Amino acid sequence: MLLLAKTLRGLEEVLAKELIDLGADNVQLEHRAVSFEGDKALMYKANVHLRTALRILKPIATFAAKDADEVYEAAKAVEWETILSEGQTFAIDATVNSETFRHSGYVTYRVKDALVDRFVELTGKRPSVKLSDPDIRINVHIAAEQVTLSLDSSGESLHKRGWREATTEAPVNAVLAAGLLLMAGWKGQCDLYDPMCGSGTFLIEAALIAKGIAPGIYRQSFAFERWADFDAELFNDIYNDDSTEREFKHHIYGSDAAFFCCRATEQNIKAAGLQKDITVRQCRIQDLKPDTTTEGAIVIMNPPYGERLSKDGDVCVLYREVGDVLKQRFAGSVAWILSSNEDALKCVGLKPAQRIPVLNGELECHFNCYELFTGAHKDYKRDIAEGKRERREESDYKHHTYSSHRRPDKKDGYKSNRKSDDKPAKMSGRKNDERIDKKFDRQSDRKFVKRGDKKNGKFGDKKFDEKGRVKHATDSHR
Repeated sequence: MLLLAKTLRGLEEVLAKELIDLGADNVQLEHRAVSFEGDKALMYKANVHLRTALRILKPIATFAAKDADEVYEAAKAVEWETILSEGQTFAIDATVNSETFRHSGYVTYRVKDALVDRFVELTGKRPSVKLSDPDIRINVHIAAEQVTLSLDSSGESLHKRGWREATTEAPVNAVLAAGLLLMAGWKGQCDLYDPMCGSGTFLIEAALIAKGIAPGIYRQSFAFERWADFDAELFNDIYNDDSTEREFKHHIYGSDAAFFCCRATEQNIKAAGLQKDITVRQCRIQDLKPDTTTEGAIVIMNPPYGERLSKDGDVCVLYREVGDVLKQRFAGSVAWILSSNEDALKCVGLKPAQRIPVLNGELECHFNCYELFTGAHKDYKRDIAEGKRERREESDYKHHTYSSHRRPDKKDGYKSNRKSDDKPAKMSGRKNDERIDKKFDRQSDRKFVKRGDKKNGKFGDKKFDEKGRVKHATDSHR
């Protein structure tokens, strides 16, 4: 069975590696996607286990079309009656990259007409359109004159993990955070610091990776659970399989200057059940003093890019202070900084060992790596040459560019074949309670406290001001 995993631009190779590790066959790089082959079990696993996928699509028809009428005729020929019934609801979304088809809304409308007309002709009844929480989600993708109709097996975008109880302004997409951590070589092998943690996305994703916890276990549901061929027993076996989980012997530290950010982070950590693995405190980065040795640690941060700072010079001052703190208090560690502000990154005062281009939303950013050695640089290079220090392995993903991808060797298990496109959905919160360290039962344990139940410490998608009062936050970048 052919499947397609959508992702963010720049994370294709990371996702391909995940799929290969998951057991996928014929893995091929696309544009903002990775195609692969597998059975129903692999489709379920992909939704539950993949950290860098936005959604998993199952193509059901591919054809060439020169106009909307040809799309209608080809779509009407699909045996929709085997996919949904007249009593079910459906929704269609379209992604169009074509000179022939310029209006995605019209394409959606014609595919909807084709589906409905086929049902009316066969049964005299028709399924209804439901934009919010439909039974069946259909995806239309058009590249030039090539049209692909797919079923969306995920439902809500997979970046909506299900652990986010509280948020700050513009939180990092969880898929992006996980991808950057994997690019940085994070496996839970050392301590990790995020001194500008915002709502805690990097912290929580790092803990999930370190402990081998599947990111999909917090979600309320997946779209494939409403499909006619849904295998509940198979999915329960996959969902309850904790064989990938492992002990995390190190610790993760987060801090932020804003009280409301720390409070939101603590809410999210509690929702994910990761309190034992992550420590958060309110602290300006300028005042941050690690309590333990930072030798061999990883530091990762997403500082403000400058859009919300009052003066142009403020951002450079901030980045200069970041560089000073890294040099003076994190010697022996490796630091990674994500930013779209090239001038500000120069103010860090450190030469990056790597620069990986990525997208954060619509912003073109660089994910820079800085090796924070002790002593003089010449002594550091001499020690590496003499074997007194271990050379940090460079990220496998350093060759990313926006316009093309590195073509891996055949032994890597996949090849490049760029075609499709996608945009991630906006972030939203969830409805579950603290994760319990045991297997879940679909009918009992996976019932969560309603969002907004303050008695149980749940604040839903609330945002906090500097005094901890609920508000619509506008002053935190992360």
